Amino acid sequence: MQHPAFDKNLYIARRKALAASLGKDGVAVIPTASEQPRNRDSDFLFRHDSYFYYLTGFTEPNACLVLFGNGESTLFCQPKDLEREIWDGYRLGPDSAVAQLGLTQAHSIHDIDKLLPVSLENAGVLWYPFSTHQGLTQQIEGWLKTVQSKARSGISAPQQLRDVCVLLDEMRLIKDSNEIALMRTAAQISAKGHIRAMQFCASSLQDKFALREYHLDAELLYEFRRQGSEYTAYSSIVASGANACVLHYRADKAPIKDGDLVLIDAGCEFASYAGDITRTFPANGRFTKSQRAVYDVVLESQYAAVSATRSGALFTDPHQAALKVLAKGLLDLGILDRSEHGGVEDVIEHKHYFPYFMHRTSHWLGMDVHDCGAYTEPVGTGEKRPLSPRILKPGMVLTIEPGLYIRPAPDVPEEFHNIGIRIEDDALVTSGECELFSRDVPVDPLEIEQLMA
Repeated sequence: MQHPAFDKNLYIARRKALAASLGKDGVAVIPTASEQPRNRDSDFLFRHDSYFYYLTGFTEPNACLVLFGNGESTLFCQPKDLEREIWDGYRLGPDSAVAQLGLTQAHSIHDIDKLLPVSLENAGVLWYPFSTHQGLTQQIEGWLKTVQSKARSGISAPQQLRDVCVLLDEMRLIKDSNEIALMRTAAQISAKGHIRAMQFCASSLQDKFALREYHLDAELLYEFRRQGSEYTAYSSIVASGANACVLHYRADKAPIKDGDLVLIDAGCEFASYAGDITRTFPANGRFTKSQRAVYDVVLESQYAAVSATRSGALFTDPHQAALKVLAKGLLDLGILDRSEHGGVEDVIEHKHYFPYFMHRTSHWLGMDVHDCGAYTEPVGTGEKRPLSPRILKPGMVLTIEPGLYIRPAPDVPEEFHNIGIRIEDDALVTSGECELFSRDVPVDPLEIEQLMA
């Protein structure tokens, strides 16, 4: 997969849109992420801050964007340093940043404490991301103190501090055509990784290979990178047998045995956008009767949730649609006793399903795998408007991921013990039926068995 060419006009337009919301006397300060030490003389692989990248397309560390209500923009970034570039790699530098990124001006990050306070002089509102960057609040206070020290000269400091994420979250919630194209690619690559892992799993067991979870994790990563992804969008979950009942289990060293189910929740990151797919499959390529019975319930619940995902629906509608199917399935399978728990509505009202399905069906997806954006919005008129679940609109992207996780318990039929199943796809809300980005890897149990044969 070829990475898209950098288009500075895309980021200029986003900055212009944000600037229009800052107010004429508003200034926004948006830093990128900090490098994080892994151990002595070694850092974790750097990944830029998503808000910062959304506005700049700039991937180097040690940078900060300053945006003004009049649309002007300043970047503070690492200066050119040929000696450091020998060790750490190429730097764009302030002189080249203006033209290449479409900025008003750029300076060395080493000058930020001297120059940024000047940008705040006589500004009315200072916008910055609250509670996202360690030490940023202290920096902000230092810059404000510098401005306040000039009060006798008739210079005022901003009187209001506001969270710029409130504005950016709304912008990022609706994906543009460029973002949608990137997310389609991320999902396509992610699907290829899943297919590779599923087929490798079955063939390895046929060859009597001592297969472990980390072997499938390696197959996923190999395919992601081979297809042009930079890295995984999150730590891959590869859970065999009872481990599939642990929601945030990481790929570890447990053996994968003939007869196990394997749950893989994995997605790649492509051009800073995440894929997020979960598939559950029989390690040997053939579902047992009990595994298939539970799988069919989860798959039917996902179909119901997909049908409920459309423009004008509430964010909670897919979850409620999935719940009805899961509740009925738990009763039909005898995992919940009708004489004790009642009918479907009773199971839902009293949350009798909760020991077996304890998470929501969806989350936003974008540059972050759990992407930004509120799940509720105010309704009606007046100052204190009540909050309602968010109304879905075209351009929103969310996951649809129901599941059942059945741990051993005295009242649960033994044939279902330690079965954990989740099915997850990435859905784009449209004016009609939602578009599933991630169905290049099958969900139908017969198609899964055929794929792994």
